[in-house]
Amino acid sequence: MKNLLQLGFAVLLSFTSIAIPAQNKNKATYQSLLWEVSGNGLSKPSYITGTFHILCSKDFEIKPKVLKALEQSENFVMEINYTDPSEIAALQKMYQTDKRISARLSPDEAKELDQILADYGTNLKNADQLSTQGLYALLALKAVPCPQAEMKMYEMELLQKAVAEKKKIRGLEKVGDQMTAINKAYDLKTIITQLKSGKDYEILFRKMIKAFKNEDTQSLYTLFKNEKFMNAQQEKAMLTDRNINWVKAMPEIMKKESSFFAVGGSHLMGDNGIIPLLQSKGYTVKPISGL
Repeated sequence: MKNLLQLGFAVLLSFTSIAIPAQNKNKATYQSLLWEVSGNGLSKPSYITGTFHILCSKDFEIKPKVLKALEQSENFVMEINYTDPSEIAALQKMYQTDKRISARLSPDEAKELDQILADYGTNLKNADQLSTQGLYALLALKAVPCPQAEMKMYEMELLQKAVAEKKKIRGLEKVGDQMTAINKAYDLKTIITQLKSGKDYEILFRKMIKAFKNEDTQSLYTLFKNEKFMNAQQEKAMLTDRNINWVKAMPEIMKKESSFFAVGGSHLMGDNGIIPLLQSKGYTVKPISGL
C-alpha cells in the first residue's frame, strides 16, 4: 500500500505540474518541454525540462534532445533529491497521520466517504490513518490508465541515467516544503469533493498524457485550467510560491556548473513561471525544438 501511495502522490503532482499557459503568440514557439538557459554571466548553458511524473510504459518516452541536454550537464536537479536518505524517510512518513480521517468527519460524512472509497478499491476503515496527501493520492493513482507494474516514473528514469553518468544530484526543495504547499492547497473536505469527480479526473488525465506526448503546450494549458481541480489559491500554493523559491536558488546552481533541471511542466510558464522569472532576471531562455 505504501508503494502505491507514493506512486499516486507523484501522479497528483503531475496533475498540478504539467501545464503551459496561453500567453504565447506563436504556438510553435512554445511547443517544446525542453529549454536552454544562457547569458547573464553563465559560462555554460543550463537546461530545464518539463516532466509528467508517472506514465504508462506504452506512453513513456524520453526524447533524444532531453537525453543529450542531460549528458551535456554536470548537475541533475530535481524538485526533491531522491538520493538523500532523509528525504526518502520524510516522503514515506507524509502518507500517514496519527489523527484518523473519521475523527474529522461527522457520521454522515464518514459514511459518504466510505461509499466513495469503494470506487477506489478500498474503504474508510483501511484508509482511516492516511494523511490528506495519502487520501488524495488514491485519486491520482486511479487516473493512471494501466496497472502499477506498467507505470514508469519520468524523473526516476532520468535520475538513473544521471547517476550512471556520475552527475551531481541536487534538489530544489525539501519534502517538508512540498507538504506545506499541499496542506495550504488541499484540506480534507476539498479532497473528498475531488474524489467524487474521479471519472472526470481520469478523462482529463488521458487528454493531458496525449498533449504531453505531443509537446502540445497550448492544449496542456487549456486542460490545466480546469477549475474543478485547481483554483487560484491552490495554484498559488502548488505553483507560484514554489516557482519563486526555486528561481531564487537556481542562479547559484547554474553559475557554478552547467545544470539540468527536471520539474513538473506547469512550473515552466505563467505570469510567475520559471521561464519568465528567469527571463526577468536577465537570462536568455529559449525552447529547444525537434526530437
